[in-house]
Amino acid sequence: MRHGIRYSLLFLLVLLVACSEPEKPAPELLVYSARNEHLIKPLFDRFTEQTGIVVNYVTDKAGPLLTRLQAEGENSPADLLMTVDAGNLWQANEVGVLAPVESAILNNNVPPHLRGADNSWFSLTIRARTMVYNTDTLSPTDLSTYEALAAPEWKGRLCLRTSKKVYNQSLVATMIAALGEEQTEQIVAGWVNNLAIDPLSNDTKVMEAVALGQCEVGIVNTYYYGRLMKKKPATPLALFWPNQQGEGAQGRGVHVNVSGVGITRASQHKALAQQLIEWLTTPEAQQILMDLNQEYPVNSSVEMNAELQAWGAFKGDQVDVSEAGRLQAAAVKLMDRAGYR
Repeated sequence: MRHGIRYSLLFLLVLLVACSEPEKPAPELLVYSARNEHLIKPLFDRFTEQTGIVVNYVTDKAGPLLTRLQAEGENSPADLLMTVDAGNLWQANEVGVLAPVESAILNNNVPPHLRGADNSWFSLTIRARTMVYNTDTLSPTDLSTYEALAAPEWKGRLCLRTSKKVYNQSLVATMIAALGEEQTEQIVAGWVNNLAIDPLSNDTKVMEAVALGQCEVGIVNTYYYGRLMKKKPATPLALFWPNQQGEGAQGRGVHVNVSGVGITRASQHKALAQQLIEWLTTPEAQQILMDLNQEYPVNSSVEMNAELQAWGAFKGDQVDVSEAGRLQAAAVKLMDRAGYR
């Protein structure tokens, strides 16, 4: 009888000790993001719902985030860097803040030309930088290639965003890769000569100028077009996909850039960070990314939403997007020589 009481008391004591142990905290990740909060929070919330992994984030522009990572070094609390433009991702890898990743899932979901050469970063969305034109004054048959906009017939009819923005620097960098510096400089100088007004501060202002008749054609990222047309669907604008026909560089396809992500070398949670990147390339996450900002999925198994389908299919430039980073400095110098401000 006494033994039974002792065993019962011992069992209760063990049970009380077990119940008194604190619950393990949920695993957490920290993302340094150059993407705005409204474009990432829905994704991270969904990932947390499915995995229990909490995703915290700090948002800022790409430059300050990269500077911060370098300054923090191995003591950085960041697990991932998420940013836009292949040039920024290439630069992050060049300064040594990203770690290579081996993942069959990512290799399957992200094409080789849309990831870092050593798998230090992976694209999450594709962003086409194409032409937008005034439908009251032009038709698609009036347009052909990026290069053709340098011809004398377009004098006083072209609008461009400032050369200071990385999107145009990457466009020119990939043109250098396709055409060489000499020919690219001639084209950019032709663009400058054909400007109707001084370069504008952003893509939305370029489209507004085209719609108002200050010029007839401009070069913009497609998601800016999507945003504007949602607000003002009657705006007399349409997209045109250049460089679709012909041999060699003439038919190389529309310039595409990316948003992407990489794991930091300082991360103490690399396995969890890899799990997040892999999830971001799944059809579910790719659909969310596409719907949030009208960007194209990198995972080819994902069907385009109705809005992107309405813009029509296009052939994208297959140049390795890392070239946008490797040739960025040359592109900036070239644009300066050509008078493109």
